[in-house]
Amino acid sequence: MEGTHYSWRDQDSQLFFGEPSRRIFDRSNGTQVLFIINFYASLCEQFSPGEGKKIEQQIADSLPADIKSEISVFNWLRKQTL
Repeated sequence: MEGTHYSWRDQDSQLFFGEPSRRIFDRSNGTQVLFIINFYASLCEQFSPGEGKKIEQQIADSLPADIKSEISVFNWLRKQTL
């Protein structure tokens, strides 16, 4: 991940697994952003590190403030990349 604004807490790694949920999304939580990127990548036939960086940048720069949950972030990303 390229952003330097993230917080990284060891206990977060155990929270983020499975599929995105209605849990509040914190764009400054590096583990949660990485979770969304990895989940998105898991559904793609081919996914490159460059695409992951693009998603990271989209979340940092373009994610609307009214998108609050992980599932909403994921759905927004899918619409952005179609």
